[in-house]
Amino acid sequence: MAEPTTLPEPESTTTPASASRPRGLALGLLRTARPRQWAKNVLVVAAPASAGELFTTRALIQLPLVFVLFTACAAAVYLVNDARDAEADRAHPVKRHRPVAAGQVPVPVAYAVGGTLAVLAPTAAAWLCSPRTSALLIAYLGLQFAYCFSLKHVLVVDLVVVTTGFLMRAMAGGLALGIPLSRWFLITTGFGALFMVAAKRYSEAVQMAGKQGATRVLLTEYTVGYLRFVWQLAAGVAVLGYCLWALEEGGVPHTGLLPWRQLSVVAFVLAILRYAVFADRGTAGQPEDVVLRDRALALIGVVWIALYGLAVARW
Repeated sequence: MAEPTTLPEPESTTTPASASRPRGLALGLLRTARPRQWAKNVLVVAAPASAGELFTTRALIQLPLVFVLFTACAAAVYLVNDARDAEADRAHPVKRHRPVAAGQVPVPVAYAVGGTLAVLAPTAAAWLCSPRTSALLIAYLGLQFAYCFSLKHVLVVDLVVVTTGFLMRAMAGGLALGIPLSRWFLITTGFGALFMVAAKRYSEAVQMAGKQGATRVLLTEYTVGYLRFVWQLAAGVAVLGYCLWALEEGGVPHTGLLPWRQLSVVAFVLAILRYAVFADRGTAGQPEDVVLRDRALALIGVVWIALYGLAVARW
C-alpha cells in the first residue's frame, strides 16, 4: 500500500530566528546605551534650579529636551566605546556579557548607531535649543570619544575627563536657558563631581586588591593612598565653595523667615560626610546606587533640596 503523500507546509514569511533578531538587536542597543546611567543626566536641571528658574515655562519646555539630547550623546559614547573594546571585553568575566561583546549587537551596527546619534543630537540642539548648547554637546562628545580611544589610559587625566562630563551636564541646562553660571556653582559642582568620581575609583581599587587585571587596567597604576587623597581634597574644596556661596555678601538677600542659605550648609556637609563613609569603606560604586540604597543619605538629600529651594526662592 502506497504511503499517503503529504503536502509541504507553507513556508512562514518569518522564521522565529528572523522575527526575534530585530527585537534582540533593538534590546541589545538599548542595553548598550546604559539606561541605568541616564539618571546622571538629571543634572541638566542644576543650573536653572540654582538660579530659581526651574519652574518657568521656558525651563519646563527646554529642560526635558536637553535631557533627551544629552542622553542621546551619552548613548553614542557608550555604543562607540563598546564597539571599540569588543575584543577586550570578550576576555573579561563580566564585560563579555555586554551586547556588543556577546555578538547580540554587531560592531559595525554599534559604530553606525553611535555615529548617527553623535551627529543628530548636536544638530537638534542647535535647532531646538541654542548654538551654545550644541557647542557644549559637541565638546562633550569630542572629550568622551578621546577618552574612549586614549585618555582613559592616562593617569589623572581620566579622572578629569569623567569629572568634566558631570560638570558639562550641570552646565547644559543653564546654557540652554541663557542663565549665567556663577563661580561658586562651577567650583562646588566640579569638585563635588570629582569627589564622587575619585571615591568610586578608590572603591574599585580597594575591591580589586590582589586581583590586578580583573577591572580597569589603569587602576593598577594608582595607589589607594593617592585616590584617597584626591577624594578627600575634592570633598574639602566642594564644601568650601558651598560655604562661600552661602555666606557671600551681595548674593541672594535674606528676605525669608530664616537664613535658609546658611542652614543648607549643614545638610550639604552632612551629605558629604555620609557619602564619605561609603568611600572610606570602599563601597562607593555608582553615585545613584549609593544614594538610593542608603535611606539616611537619601533623607539628608531631601532636606538639603528643601533648604536649598527655600534659599533660592527667597521664601
